[in-house]
Amino acid sequence: MSGKNKRTVERKFAIKNSVGRIIIIGALLILQVAVLLFASLFLYSKFPLLIYIMYGLGLVFVIGLNAKDKTNDIKLIWVIIILSLPMLGIVLYLLFHYSPGMHVIKKKFRNSDNSMIENLQQDEKTRHELEIAAPHEYTMFKYLKDYALYPFYTNTDTKFYGDASDCYKAMIDDMWNAKEYIFLEYHAIENKEAFEPLHNCLAAKASQGVDVRVLYDDIGSFVFVNPDFKKMLESEGIKCSIFNPMSPLFDVFMNNRDHRKICVIDGEIGYTGGFNIANEYFNITHPYGQWFDTGIRMEGPAVKNLTVMFLSMWEIYDDTMDVIDDKFFRQEIPDRNGNGFIVPYGDSPLDDELTGENVYINILYNSKKYCWFTTPYLVISENMRRAISLASKRGVDVRIITPGIPDKVTVNKLTKSYYSSLINDGCKIYEYIPGFIHAKMCISDDKVAVVGTINMDFRSLYHHFENAVLMYGTDCIQDIKKCFDDLTEVSEDVTGKFSVRPNVFIRIGRSILRLVAPML
Repeated sequence: MSGKNKRTVERKFAIKNSVGRIIIIGALLILQVAVLLFASLFLYSKFPLLIYIMYGLGLVFVIGLNAKDKTNDIKLIWVIIILSLPMLGIVLYLLFHYSPGMHVIKKKFRNSDNSMIENLQQDEKTRHELEIAAPHEYTMFKYLKDYALYPFYTNTDTKFYGDASDCYKAMIDDMWNAKEYIFLEYHAIENKEAFEPLHNCLAAKASQGVDVRVLYDDIGSFVFVNPDFKKMLESEGIKCSIFNPMSPLFDVFMNNRDHRKICVIDGEIGYTGGFNIANEYFNITHPYGQWFDTGIRMEGPAVKNLTVMFLSMWEIYDDTMDVIDDKFFRQEIPDRNGNGFIVPYGDSPLDDELTGENVYINILYNSKKYCWFTTPYLVISENMRRAISLASKRGVDVRIITPGIPDKVTVNKLTKSYYSSLINDGCKIYEYIPGFIHAKMCISDDKVAVVGTINMDFRSLYHHFENAVLMYGTDCIQDIKKCFDDLTEVSEDVTGKFSVRPNVFIRIGRSILRLVAPML
């Protein structure tokens, strides 16, 4: 079968096979939880004293949980589950937090991160320059270096793309010039029209001896490709790994997905942003009206952070001897002419550092004039809500742009449940009229900006592997500001509409949704 016919067959059966696989796995997971529930009820009926013992044990767990340094939003749902169904709740809590499998996974990631991070060193001259130039902003960059372990850089060119299609085209153009390696890490890849020019490039470069590696998330891509997709890429000389493959056995790590979007070319050029490699992201299809997404190109020393991020993840799922090669780190990446300071950084759900949320909160606390966000989902912790409200009360112009046409109705209702309290504290809410806004961006005071994969929701801030770029004074910040201005022009200001307190039934419904929000 020719390569073209093989791709046609792949496309024809991808969705059918993948949906069938997710239905089977989902049904088996539900069955396992049901067995745990009925087993506990059966034991209670046979041993009535056991229920009192379990409630007592549940109380002990709740007291221990309350002593942990976790956000109250997440504590609350576990308290309710454990006190309502103590046996099931305790078993699930132990599986989520103390299972041997999770311990092994955390150890593997810790070892991989440690072996990779040692290749990143902070340049002291750059550190000193930023500390002198912007002492307040310096503390945010210092935080990322000290706790996320990603150094910051200068002399890196940046180019912002307010249209995902333009960014994607530029990315493929750069790939055609690759000489040593191409790394791609994406939450979702769809084997359809949008993927075709990228696929042709990857196959051609692999045939030329370029080290081409593709890593994608299994759940993120499950409706787009079937298991033969990996085999197809490997048959073309493209190395491929699947992040956290779905399993029919109850596995709490399945909740932690790879939501990153990373492209690295020869260690010198890097891309990230909000878009995945699928038709809807480039408006080839329009399931939710006009899709809006953005991206950013970097060229220079800062790309090294993206290289380390990719390789630390790749090492987990590829045990071959050539996973790590000196060529990825031995070359000196030449300085470019870009102004300002930049730090590409990653966020992991397997450590105790809420890096993505902390960066957003830090920007809010440091903002003096304005702080604007775009996010497809607004499902935030009390810590984030207070930071937004406090900035608004200080007189900072805080704006959040969300979708006008949602992709998930329930999550959109949950998003709207936060509007009233934020608006009453002075925040302005806009909805993108043409359709769905998927971009994840923040800009403050014409000086600081973030572009990346991190939504303002519990999934991104607490459960997913994410990445973003924090910038101060870079050349592209004015382009990001203009993008926000243009978005505001085509968005509806719903501040007045949602400033009125809803009726009691709506408030009850929203309260229930917020209760389960940390699990969504």
